[in-house]
Amino acid sequence: MLGFKQFLPKKIFSDNSGLTKNVVIDSLLLEAVSGEDAAEVSVDTLANSRISFEETNGIKFPPETFENYKGFQHLISFYEKLLQLEKTGQGNVRIAYFGDSMTDGDMIVKDFRSTMQNRFGGEGVGFVNITSESAPSRTTLAHQFSSNWKTLSYLNVKNPQRPFGINGHVFFVKKDTVDPVWVKYKALQWRHVNELNNPTLFYGKSGNTRGRIATIIGKDTIIKKLTPTATVNTLQVAGNIKAMRANFIAADSIPFYGFNFDDGKGVHVDNFSNRGNSGLPIATFNPTVMKAFNEKLGYDLIILHYGTNVLNYGSLNYSWYEKRMAKVVNHLRECFPGVAILVISTADKSTKYDLAMKTDSAVVPLTQAQKRYALSTNAGYVNLYMLMGGDGAMVKWVEEVPPLANKDYTHFNFRGSKKISDLIYNQLNDGFEQYKKLRGYKTPSQVKKPVAKKDSLTRKTDSTHAH
Repeated sequence: MLGFKQFLPKKIFSDNSGLTKNVVIDSLLLEAVSGEDAAEVSVDTLANSRISFEETNGIKFPPETFENYKGFQHLISFYEKLLQLEKTGQGNVRIAYFGDSMTDGDMIVKDFRSTMQNRFGGEGVGFVNITSESAPSRTTLAHQFSSNWKTLSYLNVKNPQRPFGINGHVFFVKKDTVDPVWVKYKALQWRHVNELNNPTLFYGKSGNTRGRIATIIGKDTIIKKLTPTATVNTLQVAGNIKAMRANFIAADSIPFYGFNFDDGKGVHVDNFSNRGNSGLPIATFNPTVMKAFNEKLGYDLIILHYGTNVLNYGSLNYSWYEKRMAKVVNHLRECFPGVAILVISTADKSTKYDLAMKTDSAVVPLTQAQKRYALSTNAGYVNLYMLMGGDGAMVKWVEEVPPLANKDYTHFNFRGSKKISDLIYNQLNDGFEQYKKLRGYKTPSQVKKPVAKKDSLTRKTDSTHAH
């Protein structure tokens, strides 16, 4: 890292400080930054290029410039599923939304999910971990758990004793524990997520045939046997309920992943956020396990929303990140064959230069690298930095009355998160409307874009992003 320091801008490192305070960075990013590939020189040959697409299922979007690349062509399979849902009201569409602290506690994702479900139907908060560091700050679900769980994360463990789940985690009952091992979930009074829809446990393979789960719903207790024989196993423990507690009995050595809550119709969006994640740990996913998850959940779109933690290093050369994230996307295609992928760039972030807060000098180079790996892997792309206003945008968002972002000049508050969600949704919807025209389908009534303002999903007191 010291050898790499000489290539970075002066403002990144001071004599007495290193990384940004209270930021946890995944181990793969640490390795990448200190590795040889971090010093490669990036040569941008795409800046003035024109991008033409090959026809997919009879549809071909107009050519794009690199500067304004969105890649709607690569979202056609997703748009086709949405169109069938819009036309018939039948079936379902599922989105896996991977992110970092920007989406911690269901920030941004909860509003995106709500907008999609308002339009296309669907009830339920989706997949939720067994334990979560962001549980106290989550507003779409009350989530509690006992302290005797062993949690392994792909952020800092390379070779877990059992494969990671799609959430990048695997959970075990701690051995020789005397106290009950449990998890509690309670639905809150938000539209589309005001029930625990068909709570279904996801767990992995084990030789333990004694394991059971006791689900307590009100005054009733339902005990069911666990059969950990397949790569990924599921057990529905109830129908639509308001709250539950699950006790895990004699369940040691069984890998647990989480519970899924959905009604099987419309759109469902799973939030797989991890503080400190660069996106690189996704490369450790086991393809066999991911295919097993996909067989049960059926994804149509994978969203990769990263960048915040990569910016903490402030490098103006992101060729190393571009190359490694291209490998991540290609690995995801192996894990989830045929699933469309959308890359969302880093948002604006401000840093102090000469006593004034300005856009960090690393933001634009990183967004360019993210665009290049999206383009090279046939993924869609959302330039969130430009959508929120480009240079100096974060300062304006912080200084808005009422504010849209926090005083760390990095994270959005609840109000800002709603606006960011709308910006992402509107770009996706623009592509969808173009797709329908190319397909020759006319919508009976034009659906209006959401207005970025406080709605029923936002508490009046929700003005800051809890960490």
